[in-house]
Amino acid sequence: MDLVLRSGNVYGVRGATACAVDQGVIVAVGSDDEVSSLVTARTEVVDLAGRPLLPGFQDAHAHPVFAGLNLLRCDLTEPHDEAGYLRELAAYAAAHGNRPWVMGAGWSYDAFGGGQPHRAALDGVIADRPVYLAVQDAHSAWCNSRALALAGIDRHTPDPEGGRIERDADGEPTGVLHESAMELVSSVAPRPDAAEIRRALLLAQSRLHALGVTAWQDAILGDYGGWPDAFDAYRSADADGLLTARVRGALWWEPSRGLEQLAELRERRAMARASGGANFRAETVKIMQDGVAENFTAAMIDPYLDGCGCATDRRGISRVDPAELREIVSLLDADGFQVHFHAIGDRAVREVLDAVEPVARSARRHHVAHVQVVHPSDVPRFGRLGLTVTMQALWAVHEPAMDEMTIPFLGAERAGWQYPFGAVRAEGGRLAAGSDWPVSDPDPMRAIHVAVNRVAHRCDEPPLGPEQALDLGTALEAYTAGSAYVNHFDDSGRIAPGLRADLTVLDRDPFAGPPTEIGATRAALTWVAGHLVHTT
Repeated sequence: MDLVLRSGNVYGVRGATACAVDQGVIVAVGSDDEVSSLVTARTEVVDLAGRPLLPGFQDAHAHPVFAGLNLLRCDLTEPHDEAGYLRELAAYAAAHGNRPWVMGAGWSYDAFGGGQPHRAALDGVIADRPVYLAVQDAHSAWCNSRALALAGIDRHTPDPEGGRIERDADGEPTGVLHESAMELVSSVAPRPDAAEIRRALLLAQSRLHALGVTAWQDAILGDYGGWPDAFDAYRSADADGLLTARVRGALWWEPSRGLEQLAELRERRAMARASGGANFRAETVKIMQDGVAENFTAAMIDPYLDGCGCATDRRGISRVDPAELREIVSLLDADGFQVHFHAIGDRAVREVLDAVEPVARSARRHHVAHVQVVHPSDVPRFGRLGLTVTMQALWAVHEPAMDEMTIPFLGAERAGWQYPFGAVRAEGGRLAAGSDWPVSDPDPMRAIHVAVNRVAHRCDEPPLGPEQALDLGTALEAYTAGSAYVNHFDDSGRIAPGLRADLTVLDRDPFAGPPTEIGATRAALTWVAGHLVHTT
């Protein structure tokens, strides 16, 4: 026997306090006395001191390599105002004077008056080099004048299909590029080399293991918005034995192309299978159907409102024609691919549901992430069609981006349709969970806190849609068994003999304290296939 964990509280197994592991597999679960009888001279014994033992968390929608690159570049996630961003940028530029571009990410719309930064602010601190900064949700970029000039963007440049160049009242580009317009600049920016991408992956993996995460689905493998394709980094790290987590990759579907890319996706899937390791596969295709509400690119059935509450002509962007989407999904399903959708607006959600209907309850386990605004008539369809909702629960709160940049432009009725996780579950729908890191915090327990409370940990704001709250057991299940289901990692997500020893120990029992303190819970120990990958 390799490992025995005892004197704990085994989640999901009534009365069990111990677990035994051999060769990466759970072989026994029971009382201390039952499991201790398996201890031999070579067994490592860990006393859990009454702490809860859970299956390892699985993130069904994350971008760890993008997050790792943020940490290696100019990271703007901590300062949360324009002055703070500019100070951080000036310091970074001074410390990295040999870099031809200043690249970074992490700024937020709500840090600026009107929700939009301007190139002039960047020009004031960095004028000699181009600057490209992705917003925290990766759907927009903020550039200085030098970057726009290098990309040939001026007042005469048309908006590309599926994107928008933000312009001032005189028609001049402000430096903010939305969706596919980001590629106008990102395509001329320097690309990170293989070594930097690998460093980013391994740094991100370490951060996730420290949060109790043992597996994830990388939600975009491909060139997107200035981010590099991490496909080869995963393959090589897996082949070299450095990828300790299990990863299911979602291959990027180029919205501007058609079915001719199916052959390429098949080839990449075969390459992942032949990578030489056991922890990386790319059996999923990612289709981004719309944008985000904060920049009015989320696809809505009815138009957005203006600041005075009157209807506008903006309904957002459907990045793939709905009729074509239906055909694409059917062909991908028939070819053995899972489809991982991005849908935020109620029209995008409906288009995804319509596209899945011909392949309802497919064995491919299609899932849709975000699901921010859902028309009430569509809520029962998730369960009927077998389309899993991969929730980003951390977003279901009152905060500036919600209260200042979303609710006023949705109106009261649609604002009440946001993040209907409780209703989806009540109607028989299946839930998985993901962080969308680096868009938001990768800590599962902070997201679980919001799923239960509909308010951020230690925040005084009122709950957002409290009727959609989940109980703690349901939220934990989404982040373990629910995500294992969509990841097709059926030998994990629970603690039972015969399953992989992907395990995490929490520093406290979240069921024992008040629900308002769930978010204070931290991962103390993490094992992947019986190998310790994190300890405090």
